[in-house]
Amino acid sequence: MLSSASGTPPIKRAAHSVTVTVGHLTHSARMLPAFLIVGAQRCGTTSMYRALSQHPAALKAVLHKGVHYFDTDYQRGIGWYQAHFPLKAHARWAGRSAGVAPVTFESSPYYMFHPLAAQRISRDLPGVKLLVLVRDPVERAYSAHAHELGRGYETETFERALELEASRLEGEAERMVADPTYLSHSHQHHAYRTRGRYVEQLERLEGHFGRDRMHVVDSSAFWADPEPSFHALLDFLGLPHYGDIAFDQHNARPRAPMPETLRKELREHFRPYDERLAQWLGREPSWQT
Repeated sequence: MLSSASGTPPIKRAAHSVTVTVGHLTHSARMLPAFLIVGAQRCGTTSMYRALSQHPAALKAVLHKGVHYFDTDYQRGIGWYQAHFPLKAHARWAGRSAGVAPVTFESSPYYMFHPLAAQRISRDLPGVKLLVLVRDPVERAYSAHAHELGRGYETETFERALELEASRLEGEAERMVADPTYLSHSHQHHAYRTRGRYVEQLERLEGHFGRDRMHVVDSSAFWADPEPSFHALLDFLGLPHYGDIAFDQHNARPRAPMPETLRKELREHFRPYDERLAQWLGREPSWQT
């Protein structure tokens, strides 16, 4: 079992610890998020986070994009969480520059998949809005494997990891629900197929937040023509349009082409979930058109 902090360089962890300790002492004077990027993993969440961070009325979390409070660090308490965000006094100053009251946000792509995160978020952040990014689940699975392999959280080939997924994940979500302090390494790092069943996760989020507080971005469509999608997102967030945004893709990892037989197998696996997703969205996702 590994927390989200594992793999972080010691110097960076120490700096983060000091900053959060200071922040905890002033947590009541700090902001809480108005919106969260909750997933999905390997669907462009880092790129979207960095694009939003360029908006003068969107203040990012301190130090790093993902706090991981509602998934792996919930036992630390809301004061610890609030310590990660800007001071309200800073927001007032930023608001004078931006001409609109700023909001703060973070991006933790495990929130969407974690079985307890949605109810925790809805309880602790009433009124918060959620941003979800999705992409071709076949490509997402392959990208996630390369990502976990590169981080040292995976040792198996992609084909073998897919074979092991069911046994690795068996009973893990139930254990997490039964014991909220339980951290599952495989649930967080080895769910290649399961995280791509977007509709299941969207339906769970909808049960806690309703459709009007959720906004889904199709990453492929976004990268094909960023500005209209980004302006629609700003409308959802209640933020003014801002033209000086650089749209760059981040965290891409090189990898060999996927074998076509494996691609076909995964396409068939995801087909019923993608059909349900199209019904949920009211439109065909880009990878189905």
